[in-house]
Parts: sequence; structure tokens; C-alpha cells
Amino acid sequence: MAISVRNYTNRYLAFAILIIMAVWALLFYALLMDEVYDNIDDGLKNQKIEIIREAFNDPALINNSKEFGINQFRISNTTPSEDLDKNKFSRKLIYMPYDEEEEPYRILTTGFYGKDGQAYLLEIRTSTVEEDDFLINLAISLSVLYLVIVISILLINHFVLRKAWRPFKDTLVNLNQYRFADDKSFNPIKSQVKEFEELNLQINRMIDRNEQVFNDQKRFLENASHELQTPLAISIGKMELLLQDADLSEAQLIKLSEAKQSLHRMVALNKSLLMLSRIDNNQYNKEEEVNFNELLKMLLEEFKELYTYKNLKVNMLEEGTFLLSMNPDLATILISNLLRNAIKYNKEGGEITILTNSERLIISNTGLNEALNPNYIFERFHKGSQDSHSNGLGLSIVKSIVEKTNDLSIAYAFEEGNHQFILRKVK
Repeated sequence: MAISVRNYTNRYLAFAILIIMAVWALLFYALLMDEVYDNIDDGLKNQKIEIIREAFNDPALINNSKEFGINQFRISNTTPSEDLDKNKFSRKLIYMPYDEEEEPYRILTTGFYGKDGQAYLLEIRTSTVEEDDFLINLAISLSVLYLVIVISILLINHFVLRKAWRPFKDTLVNLNQYRFADDKSFNPIKSQVKEFEELNLQINRMIDRNEQVFNDQKRFLENASHELQTPLAISIGKMELLLQDADLSEAQLIKLSEAKQSLHRMVALNKSLLMLSRIDNNQYNKEEEVNFNELLKMLLEEFKELYTYKNLKVNMLEEGTFLLSMNPDLATILISNLLRNAIKYNKEGGEITILTNSERLIISNTGLNEALNPNYIFERFHKGSQDSHSNGLGLSIVKSIVEKTNDLSIAYAFEEGNHQFILRKVK
């Protein structure tokens, strides 16, 4: 599922900051503890020098420091060695009566020779920081800092980046309103951001190229349609003259009649393809509120001879008025094609039922006792088994009109032996 740039940025920033702060916390902890122990060790070394100096001046200190006392050091006898005076540091947990728990201590172990020439072992200890408590406090502090940073970023994104991205959103809205052959339908949004200005420049160039291609295509289609219509009309006229020739045999007349029908189908196909092209190219861009109830009544009157010829019964049930804002010419083509479809593929003596209300318009008709395939009936050049002479573009034109009309959808259903085409408002 797609998300906005702001949420996308916030998500990755929050994750990146979490990783960076975790690594930084480990390094900071290691550096801080190293500095703490370095200072403690320096203090123990300094204390060592003072104790040895005092023991040399006052040998009685050696006998009085056999155990750790207030001064936190002890001196005991040891054997002479080459590294007797070498400093050795260690850590040890020692029970503290005040806290009633063991606390960490840093211990310096070294040796020295007394005034009497005897080798002595000196142990000095001092309390250090409780690392577990220090870690907990550090984690709490960093967690609070992390939350403050993330909240600050969210606020910055909300108040600052929203303003910075506003031209981009306005550009998207304008692009959605853009229509071919309407230069004023897209208005570039001025911005102080260099990238957005570049985006507007490229969009304008793209629109200019598309408009040029669109105009070239429109002229080509109109010219091609006009050039095709003329020779087709001439050919049909000549066929009609030939059909009036009394010297032709019946077989020849039949073949000429079939050829004439093929030419008529070609004319109809040419007109349908031209209409589809105009619909797809948004050449019907004028919109107004259309009353489909009145449009249906008008078209039913025009098609009266067609459905009367097949003895069809037409029922129009008006539960409400179906009103929709769209191009009136497209609305007429849409309903005409649906009505022609209901008449053409109906059975002799069948029925056509039209239901209208404020949300739906349903045109249903009797016909084949099996459902059509809804995956193909709106495809271009798809022909059912009922009419091999159809060009397969009637319902395709209907589908194209619906797709180009806002807030309108079409669906097919087969219920109780009736084929239903349902126009529905989309909210």
C-alpha cells in the first residue's frame, strides 16, 4: 500500500535515528567507562606512591595495615620478585553493609620493599560506578532523547515540509483536471523550490508534445474517415444502380446485395471507430446535467418502429429521476447503444424493461436463456453467437463513455432470463 512522502520519510528517519543512537550509545558507554577507569587507576597510582612513602618513613604503618580499614588498603608480607612493583588492576564485588548488596570495586595490587629490606604486597581498593545502574540511567536518558528527536522531526515534517510540498500536491490536482484540447485546464504552480520548477517545466513540455500528437491524430482520423466515407458512398451508389439492372441473373443480384451489405457494415464500422477515437481523446468535454428519464422517453419514441417490428413490449418503471452531469451527446450515444442492443438481441415478442431511480438505471431484455460472459462483452470487436454481422463495437463504445464519465459505472447481470445492463452512480 502506497504512503505519502512525509510518512515514508518519517518511518525511515525514525528507524535510522534509532540505529544511529544505539550505536552511538554503545560507543559512548565504552568511551565513558574507559575514561572513568583511567581516572580511577590514576588515583590509585597516586595513592600507592603516598602509601609507600609513608610506610618508608613510618615502618609501624606496615604492621597496622594488615587488613582493609578506613583507608581502604592493606599491606602483607610477600616473596621478592622481579616484577614486585608492577601495577596490577582488577575488579571485584564487595559486600556493602549500607546498601546490603555487593558493589563493584577497583583494586590495585603491587609490591614494594620496606625500609627493612623486606618485600611487601600492597592492595588498594576504591569504589567505582555501578555499571548496571549506569546502563539503566543511560538507556532511559537516550530513550527520552530519541522520543524528543522523533517528535521534533514529526512536527517539522508536519508544519514545514507540508508547506514545502504544497506546490507538488497542487500540481497533481491540476494534472488530474487536465484535458486534451483544453490549454487552460492545466495551470502550473509557481514555487521557490528548484525541483518543483523543473517539474513544471517538464510537464509543460510533455503537455505541448501530447497536444501536438493529439491534434495530428485527430486530423488524421477525421481525414481518414472522410476519405473512406466518400469511396464507400460511391461504391454503395454504384451497387444500387447495378441492382436495378434487369439483365442480371438472380445469383448475381444476390452477390451484389451481399456486397452492398458488407459496404454498409464497413460504413458503420468506420463511424464507430471514429466515435471511439473521439471519446478516448476526450473530444466530448462539455458537460451539463442530463435527465436520463427524459432522454429515454425521447429515444424510445425514435426507436418505436424498431421494437414494434419485433413485437417487443416496452415497460418503463420510474421510481425516481436519474440525473447525472456529463456530456449530453455522449449520454445520447450511451442510451442509444444500450437500447439498440436490447432491441437487436431480443427475441420475437419479447420484453424490454427499464427501471430508473435516483441512483440506478437498469435496461433489461429477454433473449438467450443463458448469461453472457461479463469478461468479454465490453471488449472491442467481441461478437456473440447471436449476430455474426455485428461489428462488436456497440458495448465497447458504451464502456468507453462510462470510463470517461465521472461518478458512473456499468455492470452486466443475468436474472430470471433477463439480460440486465446497470448504470450506477459512484459516490
